[in-house]
Amino acid sequence: MKFPLRLLALAILIFTGLPAEAADPDSVVCTAPKDFARLGTTLPATATAMRRGDELVIVAIGSSSTSGVGASDRKHTYPARLENELRRIWPHQAVRVINKGIGGEDAEQMVARFESDVLSHNPDLVIWQAGTNMMLQHGSEGALLSLLRNGIRTLKAAHSDIILMDPQYAPKVLDVPSHPEFVAAIAQAAIEQGIGLFHRFAAMQHWVDAGTFAEKDLIAPDQLHMNDVSYTCVARLLAAGIVDAVRATPLNIAIHNGRDNSVR
Repeated sequence: MKFPLRLLALAILIFTGLPAEAADPDSVVCTAPKDFARLGTTLPATATAMRRGDELVIVAIGSSSTSGVGASDRKHTYPARLENELRRIWPHQAVRVINKGIGGEDAEQMVARFESDVLSHNPDLVIWQAGTNMMLQHGSEGALLSLLRNGIRTLKAAHSDIILMDPQYAPKVLDVPSHPEFVAAIAQAAIEQGIGLFHRFAAMQHWVDAGTFAEKDLIAPDQLHMNDVSYTCVARLLAAGIVDAVRATPLNIAIHNGRDNSVR
């Protein structure tokens, strides 16, 4: 007996926790204006690695929304989806995205493991997602800004490109009155230090405000973490930003200001 389509859709929803049309992340449509993908910087170390024909090594460090809480499996985390997306865009480029997210960590704990979990991989690009846990724990945005500055200095000393990622747009984030100040502190750190900023909060808010998705389509039942749909959309938008930043990096900057990737 053939399974009726409505029952099939319901079964997909029950077993994946996602709308039936979003069960396959590759079928998700989540476009956004270019401003949301713009990182505000060039990526000389990334461009240098690519122009030399080296493997592009990216380390994603953060807390639960980097490790992938809310995703159906590790293949649907944003770092895994980012790796797939960059390989799709650059089919002749070797790309490796290393997921170093640990749920529950704050920025101070992340900085403490930079040496072992980030710099040990000799990354061309580091994507640092931070701030959400400190905000949820009623920390200070000033303290976050200080930690970001210190961490960025450490990463810069290793000549890696850096992108900061701000919090997810989720009910439990919105419930914290100081959330705009934390988003602003992360932007301030990126601007001050001349590094990239991925506007995750604004992008997800755009998808909800524009009617691309309902909030429940992007957020796990715990009202905090992302899901397969939002991880996929974030990865696609971030990949677009990385590609544009590499293209905007002049050749002379990539060669002279990028780090020496000749030895791994």
